This record gives sequence, C-alpha cells and structure tokens, in this order.
Amino acid sequence: QVHLVESGGGLVQAGGSLRLSCVVSGSISSINVMGWYRQAPGKERELVAGIGSGGNTNYGESLKGRFTISRDNAKNTVYLQMNGLKAEDTGIYYCAAALTGFPNSRYEYDYWGQGTQVTVSS
Repeated sequence: QVHLVESGGGLVQAGGSLRLSCVVSGSISSINVMGWYRQAPGKERELVAGIGSGGNTNYGESLKGRFTISRDNAKNTVYLQMNGLKAEDTGIYYCAAALTGFPNSRYEYDYWGQGTQVTVSS
C-alpha cells in the first residue's frame, strides 16, 4: 500500500507562485512514477506533470515552462513548483503514484492523494 499526502495549496494572486508537496509513505520502493493532476470545477481531471524513478518527466500541454516537477527520494517527497500562476490554474491538485510503466492517462495511476486546493485570483 502507498499513502500520499499533498500540501502547499492556497490562495495566490495571478502572476504569483506556489510549491506543492506530496509526501509518500508505505511501499515506496514499489513506485515507478509520481504525478500531479488537477481538476477544475466542471472539468475532467487533467495531467499537470509526471516524473519517473530515473528523473524523466512529462508535462501537460502548455504547462512546461511555468510548472516544474521534482522529487527528493531521501525525503520521500515530490514537489510541484508553479510560477506565473493564472486564474485558469485554479483547481484541486492531486498527487498520484504508478507502480509500473510511465502512465499515459490518469487511469494508469494506482494511488491518489486527497488533493490540495489552489485558487488563483485575477
């Protein structure tokens, strides 16, 4: 079993920055890929970024350049640095873990956190 706990969300003005954290506990050695997804009201959950055990990354469309995913294996933590935030970045941000492969969709992630709210005021 894997347990994920997100933190770092909050209210920020447009143009500001936030750093989200996801602390991982449980069967950490079984995890291959960690990811961040987000869901805005009335919309589907979408990919923000993913990072593999070897450090390879992928990003949601148009987010690379503003958002950066990283992981600190010693702290069992994955981070999402978000810069230049826009009102359309508002939503609940979820941390996810995949045991095998590099997921192409959210359905391929095995574990999810409860989410942290990010609100960007314009």
